[in-house]
Amino acid sequence: MPDPYDAMKTVCVRNMPFVQEAFETLGETTLLEGRSITADDVRDADLMAIRSTTKVDATLLEGSKVRFVGTATIGTDHLDIDYLERNNIRWCFSPGCNANSVSEYLVTALLCLANRHGFQLRGKTLGVIGVGNVGKRVVDKAKALGLNVLQNDPPRQRTEADTNTFVDLDTLLDNSDIVTTHVPITREGPDATYHMADAEFFNRMRLGSIFINAARGPVAETNALLDMIASRHLAHVVLDTWEGEPQFNPDLLKAVDIGTPHIAGHSFEGKVTGTVMVYQDACRMLGVAPTWTPDALLPPPDVPEVILDATGLSEEDALWNIVHQVYDIEGDDTRMRSPLQSAPPRAYPAGSKDATDLSSHFDSLRKNYPIRREFRFTTVNLHNATDALHETFTQLGFNVHSV
Repeated sequence: MPDPYDAMKTVCVRNMPFVQEAFETLGETTLLEGRSITADDVRDADLMAIRSTTKVDATLLEGSKVRFVGTATIGTDHLDIDYLERNNIRWCFSPGCNANSVSEYLVTALLCLANRHGFQLRGKTLGVIGVGNVGKRVVDKAKALGLNVLQNDPPRQRTEADTNTFVDLDTLLDNSDIVTTHVPITREGPDATYHMADAEFFNRMRLGSIFINAARGPVAETNALLDMIASRHLAHVVLDTWEGEPQFNPDLLKAVDIGTPHIAGHSFEGKVTGTVMVYQDACRMLGVAPTWTPDALLPPPDVPEVILDATGLSEEDALWNIVHQVYDIEGDDTRMRSPLQSAPPRAYPAGSKDATDLSSHFDSLRKNYPIRREFRFTTVNLHNATDALHETFTQLGFNVHSV
């Protein structure tokens, strides 16, 4: 008797590592660019494995055979969940798949800012808005860096017994030197996050503070953010997510300290974990045992081992010395800015050739993002280091040996 899954068809996006290897165990696969998937592409498909660039709604799926949609992302704003559920289409997302990657991005960005501008992180206060899978890891790593941490998460505060863990938003903004957001996009209800960071929000922040958004672009209102940077109310800004992406405001990119193309969660491990989670959920839906794992396919790390003589280095200088070798965030920033080198930035009209070129550039950076391994794949051999520095490297996730 033929295997009923021999004829199973899956439409997959190209930038999911090993997605073809995984879903070929279930049948036929078709690899496509995420943003260009059409209704014709999925008409005869049974399964879809996607990322956030594919908008899934009635326009895409009406009249198709699709009965499963899995997104290898922690966000779901690209899915019309009501439509999927009304039509009995199983869907899944990948909460936590790239949480460690985003937290390492935050560590790297903070150490980069401190190194560039000559300030010390230890003793400053970080306000974390949204303390879910990502935010909790950011909290832990911030404490390892010696930062004081304030946490704001109204949904958790309402449902958890230990309400002393959290502060209200005004308290956080009044008392934080650095504010970072790790929330989904919601447009309604008491905890709506769309344009949460508006003029009132930024004015409430301390003069000379730092703002970081590696959540979703529309969390921050672009014009308000530009005004706060121009007035120097905000001293430094790090943006990984952009309102309107893949089109982004080039004036805003010019103004921020670090700008990256929505890749905070793009560590290789984060993306592979997303693939695994979607594949396993598809298997559960089909009632078959998953047989594929990525273990034999993982490449060796680019930086398997580093040696550091900590003599004469401050703790943060020592950390930056190693972290920037493992993750070159400044390279991400440079590549993001490359279209601005030939012409002065300006907010190009939507639909114009210049705007289209910027969108294509943004998508290309994400599609062709170099492999970035997480800290745990690098061994740090420390010479002449204190026990405290050894412990900090360990808490950030590195394998550490003191010599």
